[in-house]
Amino acid sequence: MRVDLDHLPEVQQAELARVRDTLMAEFAQAISTSTQPWKKNGKILKIILFGSYARNDWVDEPENGYQSDFDLLVIVSHEDLTDVAAYWYIAEDKILHDPTVQRPVNIIVHTLDEVNKALQRGEYFWVDIVRDGVVLYELPQHALAAPKPLTPAAALAMALGYFDRWVPSVDAFIRGANYAKNDGDLNKAAFDLHQATERLYICFLLVRTLYFPRSHNIKFLRSLSEDKDPRLVDAWPRTSRIDRRRFELLKRAYVEARYSPSYEISVEDLDALTVAVRQLRDIVEALSLEQLEMLRSEAGA
Repeated sequence: MRVDLDHLPEVQQAELARVRDTLMAEFAQAISTSTQPWKKNGKILKIILFGSYARNDWVDEPENGYQSDFDLLVIVSHEDLTDVAAYWYIAEDKILHDPTVQRPVNIIVHTLDEVNKALQRGEYFWVDIVRDGVVLYELPQHALAAPKPLTPAAALAMALGYFDRWVPSVDAFIRGANYAKNDGDLNKAAFDLHQATERLYICFLLVRTLYFPRSHNIKFLRSLSEDKDPRLVDAWPRTSRIDRRRFELLKRAYVEARYSPSYEISVEDLDALTVAVRQLRDIVEALSLEQLEMLRSEAGA
């Protein structure tokens, strides 16, 4: 993997350095009072930039609602240290509110053993990171495994299983949202539409990359998915303020529609979001079937 960021403007290099330093400082603070050996001696083994800023095909048009995210893989020394709420929430919050970081930042956290096993299975997501990623920090003597090729037949079987599992659950949540809206439970309708959206991105990522992050943040899932295929952008217009507001309402629905008395959403908003979710479903289904057909061809099936 590369270790330089010469392909990026200086301002983005500075932002990534700031993000890296914040992650490391807050992680050190999170484990500083620990007594368990695995936690007290916990280590960040690597921080790797992946996605569009690593490949150099990023977009930076915030005024039009289109701006690529920084995507970072953090590799740690123990499985328990991958718990985002326990060890990474404060760092993420500081980065989110840091005025010197001008674009969204997403992190995924895994152990070296998890990543190496995935590489040895030849899972596309991780193979792409090894091929395109840029190392922002690493401790020596913690090498990534050499990726092993995944047979087309095995990839087809995995992707087909994911497609058959996830797509049917989406339709159930879209129907549930409609029932809830008609019953006057608008918050329940918003939550169901969130769940449909989350499952659609999970389905796409699994069929396309054989991986999805442990996250309910549909903005993060959207970013990872659109990074793999920009045709997904069509489901969510960004150019108008009302479209951006509605997606933000949907993102917040996972928690706030269930627990916050201040969360409000209108029937008009729900109708517009339902149209977008249905469009997303059609796009995800078409792209997934396209991927499956390609895998069938490669497998000779």
